[in-house]
Amino acid sequence: MGEIFCLVEHRRGELRDVTFEILWKAKDLGEKLDADISAVLLGHQVSSFAERLSGYANRVLLVEDARLANFNAALYQKVMSALMADRRPVITMVGNTAFGMDLAPSLAAELDLPLATDCVGLEVEDGKLFAVRSMYGGKVNAKVSFPEAQQYMVTVRAGAFPAEPGTLKGELVSIDSPLTEEITQRKFVEYVEAEVGEVDITQADTLVSVGRGIKEDKNMPLVEELANSLGGALACSRPITDAGWLTKDRQVGQSGKTVKPKLYLAVGISGAFQHLAGMQGSDLIVAINKDPEAPIFNVADYGIVNDLFKVVPALNAKIKEIKG
Repeated sequence: MGEIFCLVEHRRGELRDVTFEILWKAKDLGEKLDADISAVLLGHQVSSFAERLSGYANRVLLVEDARLANFNAALYQKVMSALMADRRPVITMVGNTAFGMDLAPSLAAELDLPLATDCVGLEVEDGKLFAVRSMYGGKVNAKVSFPEAQQYMVTVRAGAFPAEPGTLKGELVSIDSPLTEEITQRKFVEYVEAEVGEVDITQADTLVSVGRGIKEDKNMPLVEELANSLGGALACSRPITDAGWLTKDRQVGQSGKTVKPKLYLAVGISGAFQHLAGMQGSDLIVAINKDPEAPIFNVADYGIVNDLFKVVPALNAKIKEIKG
């Protein structure tokens, strides 16, 4: 039986969502390749993560070392290359995050492994692995094959797969750290938190997102009222930030933020591929657009084909009525 490695990403005492998305997909691949799932957890005093991770993997491979307290690609590479040389996983999966993009190319080059980056899909056909990658700014999804090899590496786009509850009960396997020397050419200095605006839309359960269909800045209070009525946050597509009507931290999409709220209400958004890339992982998508051919309806669970200036006031009135 083979093994699939899923490198766990954690930051400042918290597991990152992309880890569970990778583990969910790894389980699907493992069933097709007859492979076990191993969550590879590197860090210092992080054994508390193991119980949660065990629900998603057949085993949690834990390497603890004070030098791994903060992410350092040079140190991670030494540990991962040793583990991969010893256990020879058929696939190693890493998030296509700043963390993964720093580590994966160098690690693949060291081990001379085929690498597919920023994957939005992974498939197995006749025992062979294929990756689906978004190309030309998201206009085309390409299904790509790998050169014949014993091991493969992929980085996976955050939000590409769901993070369903785990159903496994993996064992914890502690492994001695293979680090034998200090890394002097690269050191962790400090963690600088990205500046967050008034609202962090990535953490909101409900988002009301507005697009160019709102027409004018003076109409923005209409959707802001709807967001407040629903107890959610106000977000937008790129034309709104380009016009200066909302700040950049509110933008959803390829050049903005990736969000996965429980409810995503798209108001006057046509659904260009750049925008869809940032929100199509939402649990429930409702779209309001007067164009029945708008691409947003291809991903929406519910669609309202009508003028937003008629629909939004009616929604506001109904919500207020329900709330009494």
